[in-house]
Amino acid sequence: MEIWINPACSKCRSALSLLEAEGARYTVRRYLEDPPTAEELREVLDRLGLEPWDITRTGERRARELGVSGWPREAGERERWIAALVAHPVLIQRPIITAQDRAVVGRSEEAVRQILDGQNG
Repeated sequence: MEIWINPACSKCRSALSLLEAEGARYTVRRYLEDPPTAEELREVLDRLGLEPWDITRTGERRARELGVSGWPREAGERERWIAALVAHPVLIQRPIITAQDRAVVGRSEEAVRQILDGQNG
């Protein structure tokens, strides 16, 4: 299991605390320092069952500067969104937890438990 975090994020710290409390084995990726590649993002998006616009923090200052909220959310624009997330990882929703063929955006205890239940089941 791997968790993508920003240490300054309270949701990330909460997810880490829950993983620790449950004795989960995981690795931490500080994605702002070690950004994912486009291929890694595609793989995670497939596991999440989401599109890049679904995991984009459109309220971030950089998102406003890029005008991403006005970008089309359609298949033909997918790679544009992925390229923006790779170039500006601050735009990636957090934390993202991956395990085997699944992933969750772990912003709630329920989401983190969902991935933990899959590991134990």
